[in-house]
Amino acid sequence: MEVKIEASWKQVLFDQFDKPYFKDLTSFVKSEYLSGGVYPPPKFIFRAFELTPFDQVKVVILGQDPYHGQGQANGLCFAVNQGVRLPPSVKNIYKEIESDLGHKPSYPQGDLEGWAKQGVLLLNATLTVKESSPGSHQKKGWEDFTDSVIKQLSGQKENLVFILWGAYAQKKGIVIDEKKHFVIKSPHPSPFSAYNGFFGSKPFSKCNTYLESLKLKGINW
Repeated sequence: MEVKIEASWKQVLFDQFDKPYFKDLTSFVKSEYLSGGVYPPPKFIFRAFELTPFDQVKVVILGQDPYHGQGQANGLCFAVNQGVRLPPSVKNIYKEIESDLGHKPSYPQGDLEGWAKQGVLLLNATLTVKESSPGSHQKKGWEDFTDSVIKQLSGQKENLVFILWGAYAQKKGIVIDEKKHFVIKSPHPSPFSAYNGFFGSKPFSKCNTYLESLKLKGINW
């Protein structure tokens, strides 16, 4: 099966594309797009992989679903297209950047492409969603695919930073080898949990301190 995904990722994940679950997932997603009202646009389904090739990954941030409102989802977890009103979680992420690092965010418009191009894989567990129906594409196969992504990153690479916000991300990240990688865990930045431990968790400085200890360049958050 021909899957249009960045070449280095295609090589790493080649064994997934012919598995029954992925064939079923592909059929489901195609039918959903044909029926209309699915996000992100098809060209952005694998955008996180296009912007952050496998050999360039330094940091992984895990999300859950793409945004389900018109014009929001752009293939990067937590990110929105420029000109779209910032979701509450993104506002809280920006607040923590300013508190943690002492400067305003470098990419304040919501589209976090600048992070992705520095090696931050912004990976949602589910890569598509039906309009106004959060969770509508869960348990259709995407989780199996993104689990394999995490397993390949954990197994084949060393000294990555995994940033796991909230219980869902932390459960999905259970396969990460914490002896090989630096894992940062905190509550989710949503308004429901930000004041219960996300604010003040300092993930951005912790990440950069670790990368710099390896003689790597930190992320310009």
